[in-house]
Amino acid sequence: MDIALYEPDIPQNTAAILRTAVCFDAAVHIVGPAAFDLSDRATRRAGLDYAATARLKRHTSFDNFKSAACGRIVLFTTRGTASLEAFSFAPDDTLLFGRESAGVPDAVHDAADAQVRIPLAPGARSLNLAVAVSIGLWQALSTTHQLNPKGPS
Repeated sequence: MDIALYEPDIPQNTAAILRTAVCFDAAVHIVGPAAFDLSDRATRRAGLDYAATARLKRHTSFDNFKSAACGRIVLFTTRGTASLEAFSFAPDDTLLFGRESAGVPDAVHDAADAQVRIPLAPGARSLNLAVAVSIGLWQALSTTHQLNPKGPS
């Protein structure tokens, strides 16, 4: 299971997502350009002790990312047609999340293999990106029986 971030805006969210990914043994794809410095030095600094063990992959464009992706690209979006709890994840899915400020453009939305939404209370607009990634990754890993595959329960 992989995570992909489309042109992320906020470095602190990306750092929190890297930490989550390391804890759950997921790779993170950054589909650029990001709104902040993604050099190795900056990534190590932002990710603290988790950056050294993170499986971080950088892509210069969505097309480059799409050609490198294995399995389905599952976009998390407020416009999702499938609800998170009803969606059937596969072990090789890549969970794609849009920019904090703008989501993804229509072309990326349409290019995804599936569009999933996290159900929210009436009137709630959206979740913080790092929180949405955590919820989506947890659900995907638990429903594909990949949760904590190597460690104690």
